[in-house]
Amino acid sequence: MKDTLLIGVGSDFRSDDMVGILIARRLSELMRPGLEVVEHHGEGSGLMELWEGYRRVIVVDAAQSGTAPTGTLHDFDVIAAPLPAKFLHYSSHLFGLAEAIELARTLTGLPEKFHVFAIEGENFSHGGQMTKSVNEAMERLIKKLEADLT
Repeated sequence: MKDTLLIGVGSDFRSDDMVGILIARRLSELMRPGLEVVEHHGEGSGLMELWEGYRRVIVVDAAQSGTAPTGTLHDFDVIAAPLPAKFLHYSSHLFGLAEAIELARTLTGLPEKFHVFAIEGENFSHGGQMTKSVNEAMERLIKKLEADLT
């Protein structure tokens, strides 16, 4: 069994939605044995294939719950409770992360440890830069993950 997989989910072309991809790029610089870092567009069946065989999975993504301020960091232990699908509805896929987690939980089981970190976004339009508060939350999450993964 492989150790740890970090998946950065998002799109380079959708403003705040790029946060997961940027976090993955920054954390890929960590040279920790047993850590693999990948970028993914968020399609559910592809995600399920990625995390198969890992002991620990961390997913980072953008969210828009409609209830939290931009830049809020959501931390979900999906082993303890299902991931609220409403937080990650900005995928263009009908079968996204939340659905993939629940299908895997039922069919094949989940990795021993599985966390999803989602940063509340504001702007998901094509092009443009990330919102300032999303960028600030990204820096905080990178520091947290660096400390946890080293």
